[in-house]
Order: sequence, then C-alpha cells, then structure tokens
Amino acid sequence: MAAETDESGPTRETRRSGPLVAITRWMENLGETGFAYLLLTPVFVLLGAIALYPLLRTLELSLYTNIIGVGEPEFVGLDHYVSLFTGASDPWLPGTSAFLWGDVTLSSTFPFIHVEGLLRSALAVTLIFTLVSVFFETIIGFGQALVLDQEFRGRSWVRVAIIIPWAIPIVIQGMIFYLMFHPSTGFATEYLGAWGIVAETNTLNDPFSSLLIVTVADIWKTSAFMALLILAGLQSIDRSLYDVARVAGASRWQQFKLITFPLILPTLGVAILFRTIDAMRVYGLIDSVSSCTVVPSLSCMVVATFGSQRGLASAIAFVTAIIIGIAVLGVIYQQYKEGI
Repeated sequence: MAAETDESGPTRETRRSGPLVAITRWMENLGETGFAYLLLTPVFVLLGAIALYPLLRTLELSLYTNIIGVGEPEFVGLDHYVSLFTGASDPWLPGTSAFLWGDVTLSSTFPFIHVEGLLRSALAVTLIFTLVSVFFETIIGFGQALVLDQEFRGRSWVRVAIIIPWAIPIVIQGMIFYLMFHPSTGFATEYLGAWGIVAETNTLNDPFSSLLIVTVADIWKTSAFMALLILAGLQSIDRSLYDVARVAGASRWQQFKLITFPLILPTLGVAILFRTIDAMRVYGLIDSVSSCTVVPSLSCMVVATFGSQRGLASAIAFVTAIIIGIAVLGVIYQQYKEGI
C-alpha cells in the first residue's frame, strides 16, 4: 500500500502543478481590476488588428511622397504635415478648398456670420459641423429621451417614429434634402430664402447655405441615435430615488438637477463621444446633398487626394485621427475624474 501511495503521490502532485492548473490559480489570485482587464484582452487584440495597425500604416504612408504615376515613393518625413499647415499643399485640394483657410473676406449676403475664407477650410468646416451638429443633437436627443422615459399611452409607437429618421440610409437622406433645395424641384429655398436663412438662388452651390443644410440634415437624422443612448442611461436609474425625492418635497427641477443629470452624465459623455467621432468623419452626407468643393471636410479632402497624392491624403487622415484621439482622451479623462 505504501508503494502504491508513493507511486501515486508524484502523479497526483504533477497533475496539481500542471500549466492549466497554474493558469487557473493565477486567474483566481487576480484582483477585480486585473480580472476585468484580462476579460478585455481579446477586445484590445481585436482593436489593435483592425484599428491600430491601419493607423500606423497611415502614418507610414504620410511620410512618403506617393504621387500616382510619378516614379517611386520617396521618404519626405514631416513635409506633408508642414505643407498642410502652411498652405503649400492646397493646390492638390479640389476647387478653391484649403486645409486651414485662405483670405478672410466678409460675404455681402451674410456679413455677420459668413466668412468666405473660413468656409473654404476643410479643418474649419469639419470642426464647425461637428460642434454645431453634436450640440443640437445632444439637446434634442436629451429632450426626446426624457419624454420617452415617461409612462404614457402609445409610447412604443412614439419610439418607433423617433427611430425612423435614423434608419434612413445616408444617401437617401441626402437626396431628400437635395431635392428640397433643388432649383427646379425644391420648395424649401422659396420660403427660407425669403427670410434670408439660405441663399435665394443657387442654394446648393453657396458654401454657407450648403453647410447649414448638411448640418440640419445630420441633426434630423442622428438626434434619434442620441435619444436611444440617453434613454438607456435614464432607464438604468433607480426609480426609488425619485420616490424618496418626492417624499422629501423635491420639485421636478430639483429631481432633474440632483438625480437625473448627475447620474446620466457618464452615458451622456459616451453618447457625445460616439457622435463626435462620427461627425468628424462626415463625407457621404456632404457628397449626396452638395459637393466636397462647396462644403469641404477632412474626409472629403482624403477622398479627393487619395487618387493622386496618397502621401498627402494619409497625412490629412492622420491629422483627423489625432483630433479624434484628443476628443476621446478628453472624455476618458473626464470620466476618470468623475469616478474618483
């Protein structure tokens, strides 16, 4: 019996100290934070494969002069980035577009808001479009979410109705607004032009009018997306908090200020981040409503130059990624501070 015990003893010990057992013990000794990062490892690997590698490849391409049909690519370092911010690369951009901006001259049509040089800048147009559209989408989406969070008859039908604009493809959405302002078939120019909101003639070729139309079209479509994200956050709030607040005599405004808004801020930050990333990459809506020569954006410039100057197009794309990265880090830092 002793021999059997001696013979079986090492075998049992070996099984207990195998690699699978060691990994299991290591996972059991991880803290909550370490275990959470372990579960996120596949996501990090996937993001690295589909996001980080293309980003690094774009950076590599931006360091070379790669003119289609003209010799072999040559290493030029940061020349493309310097030419973008000095205006030397503007001749490669379509029409009279610029990366920054040209001469700032006031328009006779809209002397108080329409700056011709500013609206020729792909960077300025992208930032203006992003700030204005995301701001109004957040306000409108928040209002819609607050309404949908209430109990009332027909709420399900109202939710479906709100989602409909978001479900429409971008090309169809663009054609709707294109036909609304088309000189021969549209009806919106007659009314809005009389009030001085858009140009009375050739509306879709006017930079300010086209940017306004594209922005309104994006707000109309994507407010529903913001509403759905914010509604998910509202539904996660413990309803007993409102019961306690009502018993304590808190008004509706006090309940919103002290309960709803603080608890919805994390969800609101994520929703704004998603929309900011998407708005910074606007292209299809501009192309279907007007054109990239009238309403230039960073993505428009990438598409316009990629067929002829891939190095410059990669530089514009990488600058866009840097701006988006700064926005992402800002939201993450804000969420981290609130977590502390």
